[in-house]
Amino acid sequence: MGAGMLRKLVAEALGTAGLMAAVTGSTLMGERLAAGAATGLLVSSLVTGGALVVLLTLLIPVSGGHLNPAVTLMAGLRREIAVPAALAYGAAQVLGAVAGVATAHLMFDLPAFTLSTLPRDLPSLWLSEAIATAGLIFVILGGSAARGPVPALVGAYIAAAFWFTASTGFANPAMTIARTLTDSAAGLRPQDLPAYLLAQVAGALAGYALGHWLFGKEKPPGLADGG
Repeated sequence: MGAGMLRKLVAEALGTAGLMAAVTGSTLMGERLAAGAATGLLVSSLVTGGALVVLLTLLIPVSGGHLNPAVTLMAGLRREIAVPAALAYGAAQVLGAVAGVATAHLMFDLPAFTLSTLPRDLPSLWLSEAIATAGLIFVILGGSAARGPVPALVGAYIAAAFWFTASTGFANPAMTIARTLTDSAAGLRPQDLPAYLLAQVAGALAGYALGHWLFGKEKPPGLADGG
């Protein structure tokens, strides 16, 4: 592995860790301080959207700023990243997300990991995840084709997805895996994980198909070739 690829993988791991820490930490803070569930959700949506804007702006020049296996899958379908590099990106993203959960827990004086007991086993939630992930890929492709500010568009979309999807818009397989390790409102039970992952992959493929057809083949800026 060359120094360039190592730098990209570290960027992906750190970025996903930061994003997962923002999601988990804001949820924990919301649970402690918020007067109600709606206020807690508002806090988490704003923090997560803001964190995405910052992290993508910083890391797009380094690794492409995927921070999400669904985005890496899209880049692979567009032949912008080789399969071995895409697999390495995915591993770095999962490790980063797991580290992000541990970091948030430790900051709030909790054990690094606690298996989630929150049930998320309804078909409506699976549909929500498919739609949320499809929308994310569609926003990236459309924003890139329009030469728009992709970090801001992605941050705004994910903040909105907290509210318009029943699942609160996870839309990230790496972070969904890590969510099984937090017994907070951000978590989901391990037994509910496979359905969520399948829904997200299906959504990513659908979003890619629609975006590719509608916006053409122009390469999104920042989705760098992983080698």
